[in-house]
Amino acid sequence: MLSANIQKLPRHFVPKEFAITTWENLEPYFKNLLEREINSKEDLEKWLLDMSEMEAVVSEDACWRQIKMTCDTTDKSLEEAFTYFCMEIQPKLQPYADALNKKLIASEFLKELDQEKFYTYLRSVRKSIDLFREENIPLQAELSVMQQQFGVISGAMTIEVNGQEYTMQQAGKFLHSHDRNLRESVYRKINERRIVDKDALHNLYSELIAKRHQTAINAGFENYRDYKFVELGRFDYTKEDCYNFHDAVKQHIVPLVEKIYQNKKQKLGLDTLKPWDIEAEPTGTEALKPFTTGKDLFEKSVACFQELNPFFADCLRKMNELNHFDLESRKGKAPGGYNCPLTESGAPFIFMNAAGQMDDVTTMVHEGGHAIHSFLSHNLELSAFKEYPMEIAEVASMAMELFSMNHWQPFFDNEEDLKRAKEHQLERVITIFPWIAIIDKFQHWVYENPAHTIEERTAMWLQIADEFSTGAMDITGLEEYRKTGWQRQLHLFEVPFYYIEYGIAQLGAIGLWMQYKQNPEKAISNYIKALSLGGTKPLPELYAAAGLKFDLSPNHIKTLMEFVKDEMEKL
Repeated sequence: MLSANIQKLPRHFVPKEFAITTWENLEPYFKNLLEREINSKEDLEKWLLDMSEMEAVVSEDACWRQIKMTCDTTDKSLEEAFTYFCMEIQPKLQPYADALNKKLIASEFLKELDQEKFYTYLRSVRKSIDLFREENIPLQAELSVMQQQFGVISGAMTIEVNGQEYTMQQAGKFLHSHDRNLRESVYRKINERRIVDKDALHNLYSELIAKRHQTAINAGFENYRDYKFVELGRFDYTKEDCYNFHDAVKQHIVPLVEKIYQNKKQKLGLDTLKPWDIEAEPTGTEALKPFTTGKDLFEKSVACFQELNPFFADCLRKMNELNHFDLESRKGKAPGGYNCPLTESGAPFIFMNAAGQMDDVTTMVHEGGHAIHSFLSHNLELSAFKEYPMEIAEVASMAMELFSMNHWQPFFDNEEDLKRAKEHQLERVITIFPWIAIIDKFQHWVYENPAHTIEERTAMWLQIADEFSTGAMDITGLEEYRKTGWQRQLHLFEVPFYYIEYGIAQLGAIGLWMQYKQNPEKAISNYIKALSLGGTKPLPELYAAAGLKFDLSPNHIKTLMEFVKDEMEKL
């Protein structure tokens, strides 16, 4: 029986009341681990447990600093606490982490451990040893701080509509309006506001690229892309697989996006479809209003998850009991949404910018899927076992979007609205693929050509965007806005190369949804089984546990897209 009554990990090595304040109060525990003698398999196992406990304590402290800062980017003390960790604690931790990794690998008792159980962990440890360079420590500390500037710059962006101030997320609701003039006006205001900070974001990105490139050079790599693939633990696919994915999107998905946009144009009775028309509904059809407040969003999500599987609902209830939600958009809050695993507490934190729109429902169930992954993997023996690949982490979230669709009744009063919501979701499943391919392909170019100028960057961005565009969308006269379209993508600034995972995982999520349509109980069982493994198996084996094939080939993608297309036509 699954239980969401998650318990904070008991401390055996670190004192119960210990809190990280300075490096000086933390260092003795790392010294203990480094200097401790290991004279038996049992000593090694105890040492691993103590190191895991220490990692959980440090990780959770860092996570809370980031959570608090993103919840309020205007509070300088929160930013300073985060910066202190990045600049004063993290850099001093890294040499210890490397030395501890080497101590583990050098242990004569390593061979006595269960090699299958420890395979992925030891593979990751060896990778970390290979990548570690002393000279990268200050660079990585600077990068950790600089990356957060994207949230500070973006979090301050607001526009005025009808005399009232709105965050960018809140302003998005006007793009659902029947009034096309209002939609266009708000679309232009949003983009004009972004242009105000375009130079600041260009300069920030240029600085990040330069420091990341230097990190890669220091570690003996030709470019940051090759370095990052190793750092991300992409043991099971290559850059060539990414190129195949880009081609498959062009070949099998862009034509479907073209059809979706042509249908939208017909439904709205327009001669030309503009970017501000995408979220609109025909006159007489009210925009979907699935919830009102953050509290309403939470309660309806719980009701939805309850129908899907009571354990899933219990996970959300437990998080709420611990105040692990910040859902509503407000000025001074960083953009975006995330589920932050808290390794010691177990129950993660969900952060998002809800503004009463359909996309917020998708975000909530998406992050809820991540949260369930955290719950299911919490009882694994070592913190390192809970570090699962992003390509399976996003299956957890994206499959939840699709699983939950048939249980969205709490959000919608009538069958017609529910049907429209499902259509919106399936359209999103398809239309997100070109954007994923664009962002990924752009990053490959950026880091293969790190010395590029801003003009070259802009030209390449437009070229790649055009490759994956359809003729159905009229972008005449919007060139200035398009030039900086990439600047709204948080991942480029904060988590480089973490984006194609969404595409790979969407394929896995569609595969699980195909299972769900045939046998819901079996699909949920496979989902739970795979997520409970955490990161203890290689990626293809995690997919296999979910009853999926790890396959990025154009033929496989074509099969999955035909299934989604058929499901859309049924609606």
